[in-house]
Amino acid sequence: MKIVLGRGALASPDSAPDAVTKTGLVRSWQRWWPRLDPWVPLVVGAALLLALPVFSVVAVALQPAGEVWRHLAATVLTDYVINTLLLMLGVGAGALLIGVPAAWLVSIHDFPGRRVFEWALLLPMAMPAYIIAYTYTGLLDFAGPVQTLLRETFGWTRHDYWFPQVRSLPGAIVMLALVLYPYVYLLARTAFLDQSATVTEVSRSLGAGPWRRFFTVALPLARPSLIAGVSLVQMEALADYGTVQYFGVSTFTTGIFRVWFGMGDSTAAAQLATLLLLFVFVLLVLERLSRRQARFHHAGGRHFRSPRLVLRGALGGLAVVACLIPLLFGFLLPAGVLAHWAMQTAPRVVDERFLQLVTNSLLLALGAALLALLLALLLGYGQRLRPRPLVRLAVRGAGLGYAVPGTVIAIGVMLPFAAIDRTVDGWAREWLGISTGLLLSGTLVAVLFAYCARFLAVALHSVEAGLTRIRPSMDDAARSLGVTPRAVLWRVHVPMLRGSLLTALLLVFVDVLKELPATLILRPFNFNTLAVRTYELAADERLADSASFALAIVLAGIGPVILLSRAIGRARPGYDPVP
Repeated sequence: MKIVLGRGALASPDSAPDAVTKTGLVRSWQRWWPRLDPWVPLVVGAALLLALPVFSVVAVALQPAGEVWRHLAATVLTDYVINTLLLMLGVGAGALLIGVPAAWLVSIHDFPGRRVFEWALLLPMAMPAYIIAYTYTGLLDFAGPVQTLLRETFGWTRHDYWFPQVRSLPGAIVMLALVLYPYVYLLARTAFLDQSATVTEVSRSLGAGPWRRFFTVALPLARPSLIAGVSLVQMEALADYGTVQYFGVSTFTTGIFRVWFGMGDSTAAAQLATLLLLFVFVLLVLERLSRRQARFHHAGGRHFRSPRLVLRGALGGLAVVACLIPLLFGFLLPAGVLAHWAMQTAPRVVDERFLQLVTNSLLLALGAALLALLLALLLGYGQRLRPRPLVRLAVRGAGLGYAVPGTVIAIGVMLPFAAIDRTVDGWAREWLGISTGLLLSGTLVAVLFAYCARFLAVALHSVEAGLTRIRPSMDDAARSLGVTPRAVLWRVHVPMLRGSLLTALLLVFVDVLKELPATLILRPFNFNTLAVRTYELAADERLADSASFALAIVLAGIGPVILLSRAIGRARPGYDPVP
């Protein structure tokens, strides 16, 4: 007999056991699910996946040392260590001295041109470091226009005057500091704008002047962001290759490239890369220790409009000069040189292929930035939610890729992806009689994965710095009301982290636009980007022809820089200008 089930209908007796079984499974799942914690395996799994390229390199480095490594240890390894340390410390100090005062001026004060400087001070980050090295070498070298003008004006010969050597370690430090200080500036400005005006008003009522408020109130509150910014700058300096190679400075990155491609010894190159990872590990440990006692939270949950400190006359002029100097030498002057070259060569290089390169670069950078931002939010919030040693260690390991040269990251991605492709293809040939070919290697998937592994630390540092400014009591209050951790993330943290998230998106977007080594190795066939084309032309000593492509990288980064900078300012009503 056929039984129809509906409203009010009786179920078949045969279905009762199934219903009972299903109900029992549901109850059993509901009973055991609260004991299961999906955040720990999710965060640890994502972190291990992102750290896969680094693990691959370390696995190769564990092989016995060969003759090449013993030769390096006896000759140039000491120079690598000393130069790398000096480069890291010098660039970090330079970026801090430039970025913090500039952020303080444009965030808290009002002076002529402040609105322009808010976004203009970010422009040097769109300038690749090796490009600025080319331009200043052309300007300041012995045969350049500056020294030539000095000799013609004063009648000097080579031995009659002294001029700083551009191609040197101090020159590399200056070049990198000029293009990397925006990392500190962005995070410092975000921190200053996040600070409640109540703190400033209280310190002012107690008789504290502007300088005392800066050193005793603003700087301590911004300390997590400043440490994060300096760490990003130092890791970027550790991973730089183009500038130090062009200036002839022996660092770990130049040594890795020389051993890998010049000597053909992948094991020795991986061992050098592993020593570089030790530098990164020490840097991350020092950062964590310095931030351990630096958890400052705002005293008031409500922001209100506070008038900016107006600087006019001599003080306003000094503020303009202080903001103009890094902008001039970090962007305007080298961009002017590039523009001069581009005006001469643009008619023959700007064509349909040029427009395709622009499209490829923008889409690739945007996709990588969004992926890195989501992963950073997952890891940062998971670490805040489950601050267990395993989770912390996994998250730290996921950020190690930022200090590894792009070439090493690309090799670390290529090795496991190629192994997966071979395994899948072999299985398909044996069981299905077909060949799957390259599923991961030589595809945009590999490129995006390398970008995420390479630049995750950029987004993660910004997200973590933002999370440290959110009081833990807000999480506890939301959880006490029965809100799930996922809902706390999207309803509470994400709205409060708008500035930090936009900062992370901007940083990764611009970094991907400039990324060169990983793109060169992993890009699909017939797929090119602006950075790759710029490098190809510069390698052929066609600097003038490369200018149009280099300027396109800069222009592609200007729009997001301006929009996101203004969005960051609008997201913080505490220091919005009063109409």
